[in-house]
Amino acid sequence: MWNEIIAFLGRRGEFFYVSVFMLLMFFIFLTSWLIEPRRLINGVFFTIFWVSVVIWGTIMVHKSTSHGLQRAYDLLVMVVFFATIVLLTFAWLFLFWNAYFVWKYESHTLPNLLTLISGVLALILSLMFLLGPGKYLPHWLSALLASIPAIAIYLGLVLYNFLVNLILYQIYPRRYKQDYLIVLGAGLINGDQVSKLLAARINRAIQYSNRQYQKGRQRPIIIMSGGQGPDEKIPEAVAMAKFAQHRGVSPARILIEDKSKNTYENMLFSKQIALKDCGNTKFRSTFFSNNYHIFRAALLAKEVGLKANGVGAFTRFYYLPNAVIREFAGVFVMHKRRHFVIMGLLVLFFILQAILAAFGWVRFNVI
Repeated sequence: MWNEIIAFLGRRGEFFYVSVFMLLMFFIFLTSWLIEPRRLINGVFFTIFWVSVVIWGTIMVHKSTSHGLQRAYDLLVMVVFFATIVLLTFAWLFLFWNAYFVWKYESHTLPNLLTLISGVLALILSLMFLLGPGKYLPHWLSALLASIPAIAIYLGLVLYNFLVNLILYQIYPRRYKQDYLIVLGAGLINGDQVSKLLAARINRAIQYSNRQYQKGRQRPIIIMSGGQGPDEKIPEAVAMAKFAQHRGVSPARILIEDKSKNTYENMLFSKQIALKDCGNTKFRSTFFSNNYHIFRAALLAKEVGLKANGVGAFTRFYYLPNAVIREFAGVFVMHKRRHFVIMGLLVLFFILQAILAAFGWVRFNVI
């Protein structure tokens, strides 16, 4: 049978090679993702696989004898293409709309203004592309300013890869064989009360613990991780433990980590507590946070040597865009050296183009 399939594909030239490449990329992506989902390269592998699927589908449709199918496919491609252009061009509208709701329901801090700031930048870039101010400027200045959309495109690709990884991480298989469940803290209300956002994390961990117990396995120990902020009366971990006890969790199944000030320390100190309690490094653990946060938290867990993947709690939709942008910024900073080198090379390229344009050796007009 396999010989017949290979012979069938072989008679169709490029279809055979694309099919092999598509299956190869699927194998590479799936293997890499299942072995270690905390790698940004997984998003690249998935994208290459998905592009190969689109190419494979395009070849298959245009090799068919159904002209109606071909016309429908071409129409679909055009609709998707133009819809993407429109969405990118007017993304600033969505960002402003979201910024309004964040401003309305959340505190007026800089982290909560990220969609507003992103909306302003997106509007400026859209105007640059639509109006093309470069034609009114000297060629050398146009070449220099072209570095702005070039960097924006690079950041867009980095953001896209982050979003792909974030979405993939939400569906990573869960294993109900854990020794420790680590709940990451968040700010308290009135200095000593668990917020709805933090309660969602704790409830998700309790639900996970119950599910594991229902499968006939031992209940895991829950590590509440969170220090005391300057405006808090008690450590977050203490408030979290009280909340969990009110939800029926036995105090004997709770450990408290109350020294951490950020996610990195959440992971590092929780690992140390688990090591001390377990006595060896062979323990299995899972951490809990909100769905937008778990991928960056997973990267930090990997950084401190904690073998743990995350489970995300529900987050209200209006809060997601701003939170995702904040998480992206955090991941960007984690790899800032790599990104600044690439952006520096882009700027250097356009500086050279500007110098050449200033001497009249090239004509440059992109924006």
